[in-house]
Amino acid sequence: MEEAKRPQSLTQRLRSLSALDVEVASRAALAMAVPLFVLLALDRLDLAAYASFGAMTALYGRSEPYRLRFRSVSIAATGLVVSVALGTTIAATGAALWVTALALVLVIVCGLVLAAVFGLFPPTPLFFVFGLLVCAAVPTPSGELVLRIGIAVCAALFALAVSMSGWLLRRIAGRRHADWFKTLPRSPRIRWSAAREPQLWLAVAQNVVGALLAGALAMAFGIGHPYWAVVSVIAVIPPPHARHSISRAVHRIVGTAIGVLVTGLLLFPEPPPLVILIAVVFAQFAAEILVARNYGAALVFVTPLALGVAHLASPLPVGTLLVDRLIETALGAAIGLLLVLAARLLPPRILQP
Repeated sequence: MEEAKRPQSLTQRLRSLSALDVEVASRAALAMAVPLFVLLALDRLDLAAYASFGAMTALYGRSEPYRLRFRSVSIAATGLVVSVALGTTIAATGAALWVTALALVLVIVCGLVLAAVFGLFPPTPLFFVFGLLVCAAVPTPSGELVLRIGIAVCAALFALAVSMSGWLLRRIAGRRHADWFKTLPRSPRIRWSAAREPQLWLAVAQNVVGALLAGALAMAFGIGHPYWAVVSVIAVIPPPHARHSISRAVHRIVGTAIGVLVTGLLLFPEPPPLVILIAVVFAQFAAEILVARNYGAALVFVTPLALGVAHLASPLPVGTLLVDRLIETALGAAIGLLLVLAARLLPPRILQP
């Protein structure tokens, strides 16, 4: 869901947390923690990105009955693994830039259409795009192609199992202990008609144009990690049927900027990998707590989650990493904001929820 219409204080938000919110966030954190700590034990944290993107499967199917959740999480797992596989293959084969651009367009279109038709939440292609571009940017020996994709598959399957674990617990407990468990209120329907809605294709056009423009400008300016600019565009542009308000776009920009500062506080002391892993898992937990209430607030934690994983996989000077992220966030956010403003000039029926 999008952010609440009336702003709430942090205290009000914390008081509104339910046991179900904590349960959902705990599943997401567990799904992230186990694969990463396995890689730490194997001394292969250079593969952390692949495990992390597979683990993001647990971000989907939030508060859904298990039959519907299995559908949502399976679709998300497939999308994440395919995105990682495309990016890893691009990196291993040294494919031309136009191939990456084509894959980016494909992932954006498919991610938005799947989210609209099957009612996925989060309803944006952010994590699919992120998985594609990060994996495409990581130097990959051709001999490790299968290994890296396999890690994403294993992490996604583990996240799927964690997401569905409550079904088994309910079966074991039986009706006598049904009051132990929370109700699962979210019931997304399959809407094939969503693929024909103008709001969906407006979002597709905004994301495709914004992503390609942001990536091209970041590369033209010689900024490192141009995929951050692309991801920032995707984070700012609202999903189909959401209001194209400037305030919401600004919330997302501010959330990302604060997240960069939080990441600096984490990484500048040069902590050991174990500390970064713990911070990444906590960020996953906090982001999942906040994402349904305020996406901008969630980005405060999504950003250190993403940068922490990137730093583990390919360590760089922290100052360079953060400066690149800030510059590209500003670039991508500016493009996203311009596209939000442009959408407001369209006939109202196109933007009508």
